[in-house]
Amino acid sequence: MALASSLAGAVAGGFGNPSRVPEKMSGKVEVIEYSRDRTIKGVTRELPMPAVVRVLRRFRRDRQAIRFSRVNIYTRDGFACQYCGERMDTEDLTFDHVVPRAVGGRTTWDNIVAFCVPCNHAKANRTPEQAGMHLRRRPSKPRYLPVVTVRMDRRHVPEEWRPYWNVTLDN
Repeated sequence: MALASSLAGAVAGGFGNPSRVPEKMSGKVEVIEYSRDRTIKGVTRELPMPAVVRVLRRFRRDRQAIRFSRVNIYTRDGFACQYCGERMDTEDLTFDHVVPRAVGGRTTWDNIVAFCVPCNHAKANRTPEQAGMHLRRRPSKPRYLPVVTVRMDRRHVPEEWRPYWNVTLDN
């Protein structure tokens, strides 16, 4: 699916001209099967969406800038509170200004950490030192973000993938 989204991104603006998409991917992947109901739409052309591809050789992806966002903060911090260390689901996390905004703290990679609600109440509008709390790791802008694994169950596997799926899935 990552390749499909790369191709879609290429058609949408990365290459400008949809006819250059096959040229860019030429020799790198082989399309085994196309989606039965999805396409990649360009300005003047519509291409079938690859559903199953085989990578023929490694290729580099263009390095993209890492956007400052809540989910990227959580990913950088391993979905764990940076004060107590407990791993949590995204809906149970928030983020904290290490140096509170009220005293000049900014909303930057170097001043924001993932944070659980109990630690939020304990720290309140103070610095970690004032609250007697310690950060597990000093925040900084990541150079990369780890690959996110998408889990699927049998009900959500695209039909085109089933003949190639080599594992038993639990419902």
